[in-house]
Amino acid sequence: MKYEQIEKARFLERPNRFIAYVETGRGREICHVKNTGRCRELLVPGATIYVQRNENPNRKTPLDLITVEKGDRLINMDSQIPNRVVEEWLRVGNLVEQGSFIKPESKYGNSRFDFYMEEGQRKIFMEVKGVTLEEDGVAAFPDAPTLRGIKHIEELCQCRAEGYDAYIFFVIQMDRITYFHPNDGTQPEFGVALKKAKDCGVHLLAYDCQVDTDSIIMGKPVEIRL
Repeated sequence: MKYEQIEKARFLERPNRFIAYVETGRGREICHVKNTGRCRELLVPGATIYVQRNENPNRKTPLDLITVEKGDRLINMDSQIPNRVVEEWLRVGNLVEQGSFIKPESKYGNSRFDFYMEEGQRKIFMEVKGVTLEEDGVAAFPDAPTLRGIKHIEELCQCRAEGYDAYIFFVIQMDRITYFHPNDGTQPEFGVALKKAKDCGVHLLAYDCQVDTDSIIMGKPVEIRL
């Protein structure tokens, strides 16, 4: 996945979940934050960030916040991008054969999962979670309590009970990750639900990503520790 019109900037402040003030070569500007998570360890005053400029006059903000530097690590913060990275990865023959039926955004029960796939007799639902929380090379999810995330896990277990294959895919939006684990310190219920999902046959995947200032692609598998 490649971004266009990327500019280096400096993070100033985030008055709410949706916008931030940043300093670019044009001065102080307002920027859309494409991630409603807390991201407190990333969005600190003075942090070097990378923003995408959009000159559409109908937009409320001219910029989107895409990537942030944390030490010597680049972390992609775009919450919309993990699904696109996974779809690219799937369509070249990973997990299912190339040419298999792949449908983004498919409804099941009271949920809408990120992907539905068919490969021969296999019928598969997949939910994708983007991960931006990292400490000492260890990635964790979630960075804030998520009742919706637990609901998705419970409904994937129901999929399994009805004969579907089911996957939860954690896309870690950075590289050089030692392992991934549920963030029990923030929401222990999520970790409990994830263990239950594994026990009922839901497949758990975690991959890191190769992140540059203007691109992100799927990297390599990361160990999951529950």
